[in-house]
Amino acid sequence: MKTLVIGASTNKERYSYKAINNLLAKSHQVVAIGAAKGMVLDVPIETEKLDFHAIDTITLYINPKAQQEYYDYILSLKPRRVIFNPGTENEEFEQILKANNIAFEESCTLVLLATNQY
Repeated sequence: MKTLVIGASTNKERYSYKAINNLLAKSHQVVAIGAAKGMVLDVPIETEKLDFHAIDTITLYINPKAQQEYYDYILSLKPRRVIFNPGTENEEFEQILKANNIAFEESCTLVLLATNQY
């Protein structure tokens, strides 16, 4: 399973950074998009919306207003699900996902991984 982290950061204090580390520790494939290029372990953080293939899950670490520019991009990737981490909840986008038959949940990627519910 491949996960796309949107809002990735090289700052070790950020939850997106911790999520990438924990996903890798649980043997998940990870790709990442962030505001600045960088690396988290061996995962490059891209700044452009690349055409990633076979994305199972997209986990969001950007606020609802910033998500708007990603709506069409996320739909084009056809993920199985989108995770809205705390602070990223977005009813408008959830309705768009629902209309496109993409599952979503308001949850915490770190908690899901820690409790083997990812």
